[in-house]
Amino acid sequence: MKINKFKKSSNSDLYNENIPQGKYLIIDEKGEQLGVFDQKEALKLSEQKEIDIVVVNADASPMVARLMNYQKHRYNQQKKLREAKKKTQIIVLKEIRLNPTIDKNDLNTKIKQAQKFLKQGDKVKVSMRFRGRMINNFQLGETVFKQVMQDLKNLSQIETPLKLQGNQLTAVLSPLK
Repeated sequence: MKINKFKKSSNSDLYNENIPQGKYLIIDEKGEQLGVFDQKEALKLSEQKEIDIVVVNADASPMVARLMNYQKHRYNQQKKLREAKKKTQIIVLKEIRLNPTIDKNDLNTKIKQAQKFLKQGDKVKVSMRFRGRMINNFQLGETVFKQVMQDLKNLSQIETPLKLQGNQLTAVLSPLK
């Protein structure tokens, strides 16, 4: 198995004196092809123009190198990475547990907590567990659940509708976009 020792690593680019021996297709700052040069000629050309030479594609034959300001190029690459990292958003699922016989003030506290989660951009799973004979009072639990959904309607959309799984009633809400 042949290992390419000139392959560009993640933390160091091939530029100026670090470019490997071989032929290079040189591209200038404007994007025009200047021709194929060997390593020494390419370095002389970059010294004459007082600009860095950066290997863009080491796998091509001949290798592709570009005349550019390396520091500016590196800064732009890092800027793109930072912007991409900002755009990725971690979505967390928070859970609010209710009881069918919950008091009004306790319910308001739970609703405020769910609103806080939704404003932060997190999904909220609202669950209500029926214990023992409480399952006979299913309508009572369902009305409490619908009141919660109504209060959170302006901040969220229903991702998973209301469903009963065994003795637990659940729904998942996601923030509005």
